Amino acid sequence: MARWTPDPTFYPSPRLAGSAPPETLGYVALVEPTQEGRPDALGVIDLQPGSSDYGSIVSTLEMPNIGDELHHFGWNACSAALCPSAPRPHVERRYLLVPGLRSSRITVVDTKPDPRRPVLHKVIDGAELAARAGYSRPHTLHCGPSGLYVSALGNENGEGPGGIAMLDHDTFDVLGQWEVDRGPQYLAYDFWWHLNHGIMVTSEWATPSMIEDGIVPELLLGRKYGHAIHLWDLEERRHLQTLDLGDEHQMVLELRPAHNPDNAYGFVNAVVSVENLAASIWTWHRENGNWKIQKVIEIPPEPAPAEQLPPLLQGFGAVPPLVTDIDLSVDDKFLYVSCWGTGELRQYDVSDPLAPVQTGSVRIGGIVERTPHPAGGEPLRGGPQMVEVSRDGRRVYFTNSLYGAWDDQFYPEGVGSWMVKLDADPSGGIAFDEGFYVTDFRGLRVHQVRLQGGDASSDSYCFST
Repeated sequence: MARWTPDPTFYPSPRLAGSAPPETLGYVALVEPTQEGRPDALGVIDLQPGSSDYGSIVSTLEMPNIGDELHHFGWNACSAALCPSAPRPHVERRYLLVPGLRSSRITVVDTKPDPRRPVLHKVIDGAELAARAGYSRPHTLHCGPSGLYVSALGNENGEGPGGIAMLDHDTFDVLGQWEVDRGPQYLAYDFWWHLNHGIMVTSEWATPSMIEDGIVPELLLGRKYGHAIHLWDLEERRHLQTLDLGDEHQMVLELRPAHNPDNAYGFVNAVVSVENLAASIWTWHRENGNWKIQKVIEIPPEPAPAEQLPPLLQGFGAVPPLVTDIDLSVDDKFLYVSCWGTGELRQYDVSDPLAPVQTGSVRIGGIVERTPHPAGGEPLRGGPQMVEVSRDGRRVYFTNSLYGAWDDQFYPEGVGSWMVKLDADPSGGIAFDEGFYVTDFRGLRVHQVRLQGGDASSDSYCFST
């Protein structure tokens, strides 16, 4: 894995990453809906315009086991390897580590022999994660300057607390639990950091028992899901502060800190308010040495006849936006917001992170609207879910499946399976690439996207220019 020179896909600053060559391949997590009978898979999509395979799957790699429910996977190494504190500056971006949210396994996939046809490298069993770190249900993986970090929703028994485990860069052995002093933190979900400020940020979803059979209405209305983010001392691995959004804001999920390492702010989404069904975006920031958080965007529900709604929503007479993912362009200018319930993907100019301005919107799918792709075809189920932005900010990819049990609750007739691409104007505005519409996933649902060479949510930087 070691190189004499740094990996050419690593960039010391987000500005330089923005000038990287366009991606030619995308890797997507493909999930068997029943988690029985056949394994999940990793699909490879041709993203190169003009290619005879453009917008189609060129290969799939089946996982070696059944019942994983693949989730948020990531690279073994990224631009954080160029940070002054990085102990292994010559690792290469070669392996994808793919967590199974139900099985607690992490499958390591090697993309180097042939990026279009990755191969199995290693499987980290859930028993190893539990024995060495005390965690289960791995969810999100990030490469950092001192190793590999993976969040987990639960402890070894599938309850709380969840937290973060560390893996070795080279062997992928589980090293242990990251937290030394977790303070009041109990629920877990996403994590990221402000490397130059020595701050880790984590968010909250739920314990495994609260989500694995679908959303539990009593827990939601009882305000038992996550509603806060946590700040940590990155070096000492101890809890510093809780920023609570208010318990009406349930399920505080995706963390998107500023890519410019000089800046100490970021964005997080709250999926739904139990008071009005709205979704919201919040900005955490440091002001006069103090960390604060404030709501900067609220997206209201859309009225709908009860007979067009799934049973879970019929009593409300409206479709909640259900913002389940966000992504921030590498230049920190545009924030993309997935409204999985209403079938809308929004673009905001966040040049002023405390005063976002909406600059674009597209519609596709949705619980009620079921908007078709502009290239034609039948009405679509599912909605914009996992979203990924190219390093230069010109292309936006998204998929439509959230999580098996939740897909079935909100889209009981089936969520379908599709992946689309938007072209993004550097001055604002988004539009569908009508030549890119992928639906042939062999009956598997499609979740997260990773771009070859890196993307807007895979790398962190220690230099600003």
